[in-house]
Amino acid sequence: MTRLIVWRHGNTDWNAGGRVQGQTDVSLNDLGRQQAAAAAPLLAALRPDAIVTSDLSRAADTAAALAALTGLPVRVDARLRERHFGLWQGLALTEVAERHPDEYARWRAGDPDPGSGIESLDDLGKRIGTALQDAADEAPGGTVVVATHGAGARQGCGHLLGWGHEVLRSFGSLSNCHWTELRHNDLRGWHLRAHNVGVPVAQAPAEAV
Repeated sequence: MTRLIVWRHGNTDWNAGGRVQGQTDVSLNDLGRQQAAAAAPLLAALRPDAIVTSDLSRAADTAAALAALTGLPVRVDARLRERHFGLWQGLALTEVAERHPDEYARWRAGDPDPGSGIESLDDLGKRIGTALQDAADEAPGGTVVVATHGAGARQGCGHLLGWGHEVLRSFGSLSNCHWTELRHNDLRGWHLRAHNVGVPVAQAPAEAV
């Protein structure tokens, strides 16, 4: 059985401020580094066979905390980047609501393709899901840890599980530095084993993306 750990990066100042990150490369803040350091021993205890990360520094630096304990190399995969949020990147969510009210309302309602140049959920799920599958294929029957991003993690896991948008709408967001555990075997395929697992520490607002 293959175990896939999909790990959201630690906190950033943009998370804390409710600012849309998307694919902007924002670094971990002090809290984020503390979160990564606290989570790494728990993940190291799972004896991972491989570590893969998004190329954005907030994910790569989160993965580095685990690599430092395990001695494993970290493979970088740009497909694991967060959803591209188009015109919203760099804006506070309050600014998004003011400047793009129609698109914001559609996004809040769960529209998979709300406009403003935002990557569609279908495209996001396929991109991240394919990268997750490739990561899992590196250690069949083993454990792979993938450091990625909140929206990307949800859609990528949904793609592997075969869950539609309506189901994923009820799938709670990952807290910073928490993870989802999927397992795969030949009989059941991919299935959800655990979600939002991690060290209970101070978190960013749920909507900070």
